[in-house]
Amino acid sequence: MRTLALTIIIVSVIAFGTSAQNEKKSIRQGNREFKKDDFTNSEISYRKALEKNPSSFKGNFNLADALYKQDKQEETVKLLDGLSSANVDDAQKSNVYYNMGNSYLKQKKLKESIDSYKKSLRLNPNDAETKYNLGEAQRMLKEQQKKDQNDKNNKDNKDNKDNKDKNKDKKDQDKKDDKDKDKQNQDQKDKNKQQPQQQKMSQEDARRMLEALQNNEKQIQQKMREQKAKAAKVGVEKNW
Repeated sequence: MRTLALTIIIVSVIAFGTSAQNEKKSIRQGNREFKKDDFTNSEISYRKALEKNPSSFKGNFNLADALYKQDKQEETVKLLDGLSSANVDDAQKSNVYYNMGNSYLKQKKLKESIDSYKKSLRLNPNDAETKYNLGEAQRMLKEQQKKDQNDKNNKDNKDNKDNKDKNKDKKDQDKKDDKDKDKQNQDQKDKNKQQPQQQKMSQEDARRMLEALQNNEKQIQQKMREQKAKAAKVGVEKNW
């Protein structure tokens, strides 16, 4: 029974040693490909290493580098975020945050980038590259905030101008409506004023027509009287 147990232990140690060797071999292969800028194949090699040892800090860290070079930033940050709680020394953890800062910077996530660089510097205060990148991220953030403020001011000014134009258009329309209303009122007044005049003129015309008829009738009667008188006169002469 002891012999069987010993045999199992020995076989397990040999298997573990073989797995560790395969892991390191894949990482070395990935490193060679990475140096040749063959980031796709280096990613494949690092993933092979992680198949042997998923918790490998070096395998995960190097895989994050390969992903970063392929501009797979979301995957990069996710992988590095998992390594931030790894049981490693401050220098290695500082590198994790430094790379996270770079990945966030690529994504224009400036606040997250600045936060990552600061965490890196807390673990390694003398790192010149981290200080430089932090300064650049802070400068870019100030420029972005300034641009956003200018854009906001421009938008506010445009909105104010649009509101002024709308108010002016409304005032102009109101003035036009008032003028139209005044004109309508004046036209109605003129119409009302004309109606009595027209009515007055109609009465005057009627009076004139009546007078003309009366005068005409008088003339007719006068002619008739003259004709009768003439006829009577003519008759008398005949009797003589």
